[in-house]
Amino acid sequence: MDKPHAVVIGSGIGGLTAAVALHGCGWRVTVLERAASLEPVGAGISLAPNSQRALDVVGLGDEIRALAAWQGEGGLRTPGGRWLSRTDSAVATERFGGSIVLLHRATLVDLLLARLPDGTVRTRTEAELLDPGTAAGPPAVVGTAAGNVEADLVIGADGINSAVRRALFPDHPGPSYAGFTTWRVVVPAPERPFAPHETWGRGALWGTQPLKDGRIYAYGAAVAPARAHAADDEKAELMRRFGSWHDPIPAIIAAADPGQVLRNDVHHLIDPLPSFHRGRTVLVGDSAHAMAPSLGQGGNQAIEDAIVLAHRLTPGGDLGAGAAAYTADRLPRTSAIVRKSARTARLMRLTSTPAVATRDALLSTVSRFGPTLVLRTFDGIADWRPPRHTYAAPREVDTEPVDAEQ
Repeated sequence: MDKPHAVVIGSGIGGLTAAVALHGCGWRVTVLERAASLEPVGAGISLAPNSQRALDVVGLGDEIRALAAWQGEGGLRTPGGRWLSRTDSAVATERFGGSIVLLHRATLVDLLLARLPDGTVRTRTEAELLDPGTAAGPPAVVGTAAGNVEADLVIGADGINSAVRRALFPDHPGPSYAGFTTWRVVVPAPERPFAPHETWGRGALWGTQPLKDGRIYAYGAAVAPARAHAADDEKAELMRRFGSWHDPIPAIIAAADPGQVLRNDVHHLIDPLPSFHRGRTVLVGDSAHAMAPSLGQGGNQAIEDAIVLAHRLTPGGDLGAGAAAYTADRLPRTSAIVRKSARTARLMRLTSTPAVATRDALLSTVSRFGPTLVLRTFDGIADWRPPRHTYAAPREVDTEPVDAEQ
């Protein structure tokens, strides 16, 4: 009997993880990508313990953990350098079963691609969902320049401006501007060591984090009009906005190649979708629940999606029931994290002097009670476990994904 055919539209982190997970469960998988190559758009990605455990299911968790570079203290600072709160990698590991791993997106993409058969990913292939299919009836149909492709399952992993989402839910308002823009850059490490940190100012923040290969992943965010850009270049814009902040921020910006500074406005799906599926078509990642990067959970939730999807849609099972169970698992959890990310972003967007002073005083007060209080922000998020046994946790029993409504 032929294996059922799954077509993934989009080769981002969610799409590739879904392809790996479905392939491992017995699906024949095709990934359609419109770009000419799989060079990742972006710089770094942070993988929290929840997504590391999800990747255990497909045999990748330990490879990710081996890339951890954060050791010792880190935390939140003011632009002048004063510590607002401190956290510790050992405390995070004790609380959540692991700490954050920062890595370049290209590294994660390469690890995922290595687990797919040759020919699975087809680049330079525009794809359009022509028919979502029906769970108990005709297959879904995807249109390409080479002809239509029938599929037992279609996964819409085509990002925040998803055409698959619009085809499934044309009346949904879609993503909205979150009120700020971001910059990302990867540079060589400065000569002087530093503690990993995120620094919050007035309507702006900066993060400086080490990568395992010795480079630094840095990111900035600031309140700005949508679609705005620097009159000269974005490196100069970073220096104007953050060049007077504490060390090593000015040196990090100075080391950046102007052509490698990425700037992107932040949009999110603050209005949740009615469902993550229709017929034989499902949505994963930003297509389903784009969120502000305030909690660093966008890629993590896409990975969770992929693992839960493969768990629910086993070959030969009831596809309609499996897709409905996937929505029931994922929609409440991701909707809660979208809202929580938006609330956290509002704290960063504060610009009035009294409001910023109150925010900073609150963070300082909380930190005096120890790093665990700060880490409580991620309770119900970073402690999530996949709904099946993993090699990294052989004594765990199967559980449903943890609800993140906190």
